[in-house]
Amino acid sequence: MEPELRPGTQSFQMSIPVLSVAAMRDWEERSWSEGIDPWDVIAQVGKKLAARYLSSSQAGDSLLLLAGPGHNGDDVRAMVPWLFQRRVELLSLNGKPEDLIRLETHLAQGPDAVIEGLFGIGLNRPLEGVWASIVEVLNRFSGPVISVDVPSGLASTGDGIIGPVVQARETWTIGALKETLLKTHAGAVTGRLVLLKDVGLNALEPRLSELHAYDPHDAVGFPPPRPAHAHKGSQGWVGILGGGAGYHGAAVLAARGAASAQPGLIRLWVPPSVYDPVASRLEHVMVESWAGEDSLPGKLTCLVAGPGMASKEWTQETFDTLADAWMNRPIAMVVDASALDRLPTGKTVGAPRVITPHPGEAARMLSCTVAEVEADRLQALRALSDRYGGSLVVLKGHHTLVGQAQGRVTVHLSGNPYLAQGGAGDVLAGWLGGLLAQPALQIDVMRTLCYGVWRHGAAADTLEQEVAGWTPDRLPSRLAG
Repeated sequence: MEPELRPGTQSFQMSIPVLSVAAMRDWEERSWSEGIDPWDVIAQVGKKLAARYLSSSQAGDSLLLLAGPGHNGDDVRAMVPWLFQRRVELLSLNGKPEDLIRLETHLAQGPDAVIEGLFGIGLNRPLEGVWASIVEVLNRFSGPVISVDVPSGLASTGDGIIGPVVQARETWTIGALKETLLKTHAGAVTGRLVLLKDVGLNALEPRLSELHAYDPHDAVGFPPPRPAHAHKGSQGWVGILGGGAGYHGAAVLAARGAASAQPGLIRLWVPPSVYDPVASRLEHVMVESWAGEDSLPGKLTCLVAGPGMASKEWTQETFDTLADAWMNRPIAMVVDASALDRLPTGKTVGAPRVITPHPGEAARMLSCTVAEVEADRLQALRALSDRYGGSLVVLKGHHTLVGQAQGRVTVHLSGNPYLAQGGAGDVLAGWLGGLLAQPALQIDVMRTLCYGVWRHGAAADTLEQEVAGWTPDRLPSRLAG
């Protein structure tokens, strides 16, 4: 079913469906029936895997390849011709007792990395005997282990964890993202997910799934360049409501996130008690003390509310003003953090409405537990959108989801565990508001949100490569890069 779109949105066509095992098998079988040679695909997969490894390693690095008896093993074996200037050992395993000794001997030599392709997506039983021991030995290896397609031992049914599973640093999945990789407990073993697409199979039907992986190629050329005659009055005006005693940093981070999107004007309202420390840290943001509803100018194109509003300085009257704006004001709105608990339910005026809860906030909004939200994140997103008038939902967490009550939902692979720091969400709320304030980026709100969420995660990934122990105040400088 296609989404019900709010005014000012279009249907953003995401290109990579998330597939069940059955759908993946069907895609492969249709490709074979149309004349594609499976061995040609395996060769392309091997080349893609090798290219990914070469891009993240150095000449002279030692690599141990573990190939199982099936096609996952064939994919790993197909890497060998392309692994230039690397010291490569290929170990084919068949589950025999001597395999365990061979593996332990090779691991004792201390390879720089291990890439394993022992079992693939079709596994529906726990690994036992020698295979279980092989996984246990591999999990004791202190270096990085990379799994091909899925971590070996991850089942295609239930929550995926039914026995010994390889604990991968990264999982390089082939062709399309697999449903089993997004199960509740799979994140403990998959590590970072990397999608290697375009491996020679035929075109994939987008309607195969309601859940799609965001393709970074969709960010090429987006946001579009501004016209030469642009001026600050034509590039949107974002207002931010937040901060307070003990929380003034949240307002600063949100404002800096908004500034990274380069809207025409930014105005930040804070309680009088924190005006001085906030204003002294922001040179290009208009900072004002909140004086009630009359503070909101008519020219706003987006309002961001929530960062730092846990402070008791924010009165019920202010939240009533926010609720009225949510229901009736014809501007884009992004609501985050403490303001989420004060939102009214039901249909709104029809302008873009975005909520950005983490799982704990989502659970409060749905009157359920965090475990229930995490058990079915897609359904939780649908329920939130439906409860809050068809709003667009950014459900944060491991593999952030973006979508509405109906239509496609995107899953994002950018980002890393170090986004789990106070302040990262404040930057995201401001950044999204700064994007949505701009009239040109309100034409396709879903595309803008998906780009914004992906870019926020990619900025964190850049920082993780550059700076040990980075903190969220560094995110804004990487967002526009």
